Amino acid sequence: MEKITTSSFYKYIELENPEEFQENLLEYCIKLELKGKVLVAKEGINGTVSGNQKQIEEFEKHLLSFKDFKDIMFKRTETESHPYRKTHVRLRNEIVTSKFGIKTEKVGKHLTPENLKELYDKKDDFIILDARNNYEAKIGKFKNAVTSPIKYFRDFPKTIKDLEKYKNKKIVMYCTAGVRCEKASALLIANGFEDVNQLQGGIVNFINKFPDTYFEGRCFMFDDRISIATGSNTKDIAICEKCHNPSGNYINCKNAKCNKLMIMCEGCNEEWKDTCSKFCRNLSNN
Repeated sequence: MEKITTSSFYKYIELENPEEFQENLLEYCIKLELKGKVLVAKEGINGTVSGNQKQIEEFEKHLLSFKDFKDIMFKRTETESHPYRKTHVRLRNEIVTSKFGIKTEKVGKHLTPENLKELYDKKDDFIILDARNNYEAKIGKFKNAVTSPIKYFRDFPKTIKDLEKYKNKKIVMYCTAGVRCEKASALLIANGFEDVNQLQGGIVNFINKFPDTYFEGRCFMFDDRISIATGSNTKDIAICEKCHNPSGNYINCKNAKCNKLMIMCEGCNEEWKDTCSKFCRNLSNN
């Protein structure tokens, strides 16, 4: 069976006519028979699409043909099936919901995966800061990462006070593919943090180049995959909520009214039939 290729991308740039761009891009994606989710806003574009390799190459070539996106970065992964079941290209107020009320004109310096690996290799003094939500970091994070207790990215400003102790330190921020770090790093700089950096292309870009190195566990994904391995020897750092053995397997409870996100190993998941409790299992069996 042919592998499915996914391509993730974003760019902050002021679009002159986001409505027209959204309509045309949706039409193009449908014509190309791609699946995925793309958000278009006045501030730019953010999305993930999937298809066979030829389809993805055509899509990337198409997006690069626009002057606004001639230098956009694509991060690819391979999977057995489409991460999204449908094709969505939607108009939004923001390409990642933050409500920070801050522009991305002054952001953290972009560090390549090579730059970050060198910092680790040389054991440099730096703070590696996870800009993602707590449940994402629970199953995977960079070595020695400072993680946040937030459930939603819009709550990131609430962490600023706790981060004050790192104000004069070298900070390297990261997220899944980079889009959240643009806003989060801009927020830190606006609050007086001096040496703010961000990982270019995020976790996905790093593990594509340096699997099985400094990222520990699995990488959470906001699609049907839920998470991806970060190398050929990915070790689980989280614990199954049922048997308490190591696991990085997230499930959503099968009971639609519950839909609880929880870590459950494959063995327990088989026993509990994709549900989180006896109550939900009984409902699902009826």
